[in-house]
Amino acid sequence: MRVLGICGSHRDESRSGVHQLVRTVLENTGCDYDLVSLKGKRILGCTACLGCAHDNVCRVQDDMTPLRQLIVDADAFVIGAPNYYSTLNASTHAFLERWYQFRHREGDTLWGKLAVSVGVGGTSGRPVVDDMDKFFLYNFVEPVAKVDGQGAASCFSCGYGETCKVGIPAMLFGPGARITEDMIPNVGKQPALLGTAVAAGKQLGERLRNGHDRQAVAQAMQARLMAMFMESV
Repeated sequence: MRVLGICGSHRDESRSGVHQLVRTVLENTGCDYDLVSLKGKRILGCTACLGCAHDNVCRVQDDMTPLRQLIVDADAFVIGAPNYYSTLNASTHAFLERWYQFRHREGDTLWGKLAVSVGVGGTSGRPVVDDMDKFFLYNFVEPVAKVDGQGAASCFSCGYGETCKVGIPAMLFGPGARITEDMIPNVGKQPALLGTAVAAGKQLGERLRNGHDRQAVAQAMQARLMAMFMESV
């Protein structure tokens, strides 16, 4: 079994809470894995050209092209992204939009695979994992666990965090707060959050090794998607 990890953060690995959590999940699956960072990659969103309709291969040529085979070969995914405006950042959103290439004419390349969603934000990563799970649902991929937490908002390092009245430091600690190292959220110093990531990795690995039935998973996810559509009618 092989798991594909995607880190949608553009921060350096040493500073990225997303990278740390995605790696922690992967390391605890007990499976072989690839970990790909979208940092520095040029990945466009879906252009709705429908060039992929006849063979399920995207015609847009960019840094998503060499990632396609990794997506196809993976039995499961661990995808992490930072919280921008209470949603996925653009790079991760574009990456997942391009999964549209797999959906035509009952293309079952992704059907029944498993996933863990990871989100990190200045206050919360919950909006990120919730949005990500919608992409999984549309592709009949089952999200077996979510890992969301609080990381270091850019306001702590922009240079104006102590004087900005609408930044995260002021929101969390009040106007005029002086920034100190111990007040900056760090996923590496949150045992409960790291424990959630470890547990998510173990859960994913166990599902993959213990008779994972892709057809049954796909059918269950299809039923869930149809139920969601019916609620919106």
